[in-house]
Amino acid sequence: MRIATWNVNSVRTRKLRVVDFLVEADIDVGLLQETKCTDEQFPIEEFEAAGYEVFHWGLNQWNGVAIVSRRGLSHGEVGFAGMPGFDKHGVDPQPEARAVSATVGDMRLWSVYVPNGRGLHDPHMAYKLSWLDALGHAMADYSRQYPDIQTLVGGDFNVAPRPEDVGDPDFIEGVSTHISPEERGALASLLSTAGLYDLVRPLVPEGFTYFDYKQGKFRKNHGIRIDFLFGGQAVADSVLAASIERDQRTGEQPSDHVPVVVELDEGEEDFDAPMVF
Repeated sequence: MRIATWNVNSVRTRKLRVVDFLVEADIDVGLLQETKCTDEQFPIEEFEAAGYEVFHWGLNQWNGVAIVSRRGLSHGEVGFAGMPGFDKHGVDPQPEARAVSATVGDMRLWSVYVPNGRGLHDPHMAYKLSWLDALGHAMADYSRQYPDIQTLVGGDFNVAPRPEDVGDPDFIEGVSTHISPEERGALASLLSTAGLYDLVRPLVPEGFTYFDYKQGKFRKNHGIRIDFLFGGQAVADSVLAASIERDQRTGEQPSDHVPVVVELDEGEEDFDAPMVF
């Protein structure tokens, strides 16, 4: 099974590019983020014509997440238990369309778009840290409830966990988001709580997934790695290949993120999907 995660930065703007990549790269399941549309606005016809079933959650022109699969989808769920909401005034926090999950075969897949943080002392940073903490516990709870179901989460985590994941000199320790000890610690805690492993870096020791549109960042290779595929031990043990699809940052109207892909050995077993509602 080939699985990709991609922050597409508007699925309506890039619908044909996204579908073409999924087909040409032989992707079975795509985890998409920042679709920037409501459910009614999602270009579902183009995906279905290419053989993909779609599960999408979008509330407005911001955020938005989806799972698209040519292997079928079941038991889709928007958000997750304990997912924080946000209100910059702290008065009435509302949920944002930042997480969906669904079952494909014997695997529970999550597509997530972690809050940006905006600034080290911005209210959005506290939201980001609590969101990561809640996601880790939700995934751990799911694994305890369904121990025979493998788990994989992909998305834009808005954290570059290690120094080698930062190639953009504008990201400065103590000044910039995405690289602070608090953010890196929150991501590390999520992985530990949920029992997850980086599926890509062991096979792709260098490379970035995000390049700002400004100042020729892509040409200079001034990027950061903030898009990940993480999986439980069984998933990590089944990884056959991985790639960061850097070429997708070129051409007409590219996203500022590139896809990340893993290929998994499916073995011979297939479990019936559990009911999660």
